Formats: sequence, C-alpha cells, structure tokens
Amino acid sequence: MTNRGPKPPHRPARRARTAVLLVNLGTPDAPTPAALRRYLAEFLADRRVVEIPRALWLPLLHGVILRTRPRRSAAKYASIWSPEGSPLAVWTARQRDALDAALAARSHELLVRHAMRYGNPSIAATLDALAAEGATRVLVLPLYPQYAAATTASAIDEVARWAARTRRVPELRLGGPYHDDAGYIGALASSLETHWRRRGRAERLVLSFHGLPARSRALGDPYFDQCHETARLLRERLGLAPEQVQPTFQSRFGRARWLEPYTEPTLRTLAAAGVKRVDVMCPGFAADCLETLEEIAIEGRAAFLGGGGEDFRYVPCLNVDPPWLDALTALAERQLQGWPTRSDTPSAPGEPQASDERILALGASA
Repeated sequence: MTNRGPKPPHRPARRARTAVLLVNLGTPDAPTPAALRRYLAEFLADRRVVEIPRALWLPLLHGVILRTRPRRSAAKYASIWSPEGSPLAVWTARQRDALDAALAARSHELLVRHAMRYGNPSIAATLDALAAEGATRVLVLPLYPQYAAATTASAIDEVARWAARTRRVPELRLGGPYHDDAGYIGALASSLETHWRRRGRAERLVLSFHGLPARSRALGDPYFDQCHETARLLRERLGLAPEQVQPTFQSRFGRARWLEPYTEPTLRTLAAAGVKRVDVMCPGFAADCLETLEEIAIEGRAAFLGGGGEDFRYVPCLNVDPPWLDALTALAERQLQGWPTRSDTPSAPGEPQASDERILALGASA
C-alpha cells in the first residue's frame, strides 16, 4: 500500500470581507500630451464608446486623432488642473473616503475603494488588490446616474474581463442607474437652493448632460429618457415651470448627429432671445471634471456672454455635498442588503469562517 504521508494541515481561510468599488469614467495622469495620448488611446478604442467598424475607426484614431488631439486636450486639462491633481481624481477619492466613513459610522465593516474605467487606478488593478485583501464579495457602483452603454455597460465589461482571467471570482453585485433616486434628486435640489440663497435665481436653469450619438437611442439606450426624467423630477422638486428649465446635451464629438438640443448653441440662443442670467448645472456628472469645469464653466460662459448674456452662473457638481453623500450611502446600503457586513452578523453557510469551524469540528488539525 502506497504511503502518501501525513495529510497537510488545514489552513483556516481568512474571514470573508465585503468591498464597495466606486467607478467613474477616468482621467489622464497628467495634463501633458503624452499622458493624454495614453488616456485617449484607451478611451477611444473602447467599442462601447465609438461604435464604428474597427477597420474604419482604428486607422483614423491612430493615424490622425492621437497625433493631433492630445496636445489640444492637454492644454484644456492644464487650465483646470489643481495642485492636488485632476479634479475628477481628487473628488472621486474624497467621495470614496466620505463613503467609507459614513458606512463605518453605520457599523459596516467594508473595504471601500474607487477605480476609473480608463486610466488609473484601473478597475482590474483595484479588483486584484481587493482580492489580495480577502474580498469575497464586491459591490460595483458606477457613478453614472443615467444608464448608457458607453458608460455603465463599459464599466461592467471591464469587470467581466477581469473575472474571465481570475481564478477565484468573488460574488459580484453591479449597481445600476439612479437617475430617479429620491436622495439624488434631493441632493441636486439642495445644491441649487444653496446657490440661489447666495446669488439669487436666474431667469433660466440649463441642465447640461453629457451627449451621445443620436443613434444610441434607436439602438436601445434609455439615456435620453432618463436624463429627461431627472430634469422633470428636479423641476418638480424645485417647483419650477417647464419653460424655466432646459435640458441640453454637451461634448459632441465628430460630425454625426448627437442627442439634442446641444448645450452651447442653446446658451447662444437664450442670450440672443434676451435672457440675461442663466444657472447651469450638470446633473449627469457625480464629480467636477474637464467637461464641467472647462467645457461648461469656461467655454459655455464665453458662449453665453458672447451672445449678449450678462450673468452666467455655473453650479458645481455634487462632489462631496452632504446631501449627496447621504444619498450615496443609502444607495450602497440598499445594494449591500443580505450580505454580512457588520461584525455582529453571523457568517452564512459556505462563508470561509463558517466552513473553517465545520472542518475543524470534523477533526482537521489547525
């Protein structure tokens, strides 16, 4: 009879840990042409972002766009870059820290991290780090209030790619859009009310959402309708008439028709029609970034004032406003339901700690 030697000792698994991963779009590492080239190469190569046949798109991307656009984009980023770094990176890290503190104050024991779909910290690297820390359950919360294939679905794609090459895949939950969440709408309303107490109310409120090609709606994206639902709920919450609020879409790229009306032409039209004061908010962005601080607060202001307007007031994104952090915490807690996230919650059958206890009870050596 073959002597197989002593059985190896059982090594108890670490206590199962639960993680929350906030995901935002991304940002270059620096406001330089080289950093922008790396960032744009990743962003614009995403099939969810540019839905053009690869044989047509990739030669254009690498032969023209990545040779010319990085320098122009770097100058724009430099105009809004802070001593701490990219505004989007700074605000997202602060949101992570605030959410971590809020959940801990509610007795949750969690790993709270953030990642970017493009750039750093990447989704894959952050999930690797969470796995190394013992995370066996991960709630992925994309910070996109309105669903689009180019944003929410792309983040899910990247999580799936990581899972496809990972030996032990944790239990995953994927957060969805929160365009009609009462806490989110309330946070937007609170931000505007604070702004109005300080500066008074303008004649028009422009709600500028990031644009998408118009064909995305025909292909099934609910984005356009969800943006309008956000605008309607916010207008009703503030008690404004329909003609006082104008949803628009910004950041058009290329020659194709995008969702309309476009933001900058709308600002010029309002000014030409005699509107002297506008408040502009970007409800689709959870944190201030290039598209809000440069495209709207700088370029949008120039368009409105250049068209004859007199007072352009940009309302910052929610960033770390307390009502928004309360709403984000509530969103996370709803998605975490059923997972043992508190120290007094017993481990469920199959959890590492519970399994260890059963194995040791059967006589395995510790």
